[in-house]
Amino acid sequence: MPRPIIYFLLFLVALSLIPMGMVYKSRSAGQRTKPRIQVVYDMDQQFSFKAQQENPFFDDGVAMRSQIEGTVARGMLQENPVLFTGTTDGDTMWVETIPVEMTREFMDRGQDRFDIFCAPCHGLSGNGNGPVNIRAAELAEGTWTPPTDVATETVAAQPVGQIYNTIKNGIRNMPAYGPQISPEDRWAVVAYVRAIQASRGADIGDLPREARKQLK
Repeated sequence: MPRPIIYFLLFLVALSLIPMGMVYKSRSAGQRTKPRIQVVYDMDQQFSFKAQQENPFFDDGVAMRSQIEGTVARGMLQENPVLFTGTTDGDTMWVETIPVEMTREFMDRGQDRFDIFCAPCHGLSGNGNGPVNIRAAELAEGTWTPPTDVATETVAAQPVGQIYNTIKNGIRNMPAYGPQISPEDRWAVVAYVRAIQASRGADIGDLPREARKQLK
């Protein structure tokens, strides 16, 4: 092969290494003080105001805008105080009747939520001796308040709205479960708590005939 052609090929090889060297230099360089070259900006360097900055665009000059009066987050419009607060007036007049249709599915849902959120402390039977309480009693640190038996006369005498409020907002060491349990599910738990209370004083005559036959 003629020598000029060999030199020309070597030149092309050397030339092809230049882009790779530039890429390596760009990636291995230290902290850059200038932004990268942008052919298409794509709003990468768009200007924005900080929350407390002055913004001349608005008449009041404030960058951080207040919510429009009456704004409610989607799904958070709570027009029915009975359903959402357990009271008739949105304050202290407790509801005496569960404001949700009582069905078998509703009760099963209440048991399911009770077993998940309540049973760890109150126990599956609601007697207050769940695994968390057992463990706390074993530790004997002196800071634990034993959970209440949900079938005591004190709890049984409470209106359903008050029990709902306890589930929603918590009481003493019991945390609020409002953020974790939906309003409908809270009422389902209340219904199941009432079922636990009723079961404590029940006798065999309260059972359906088919259930009595199975016990015998």
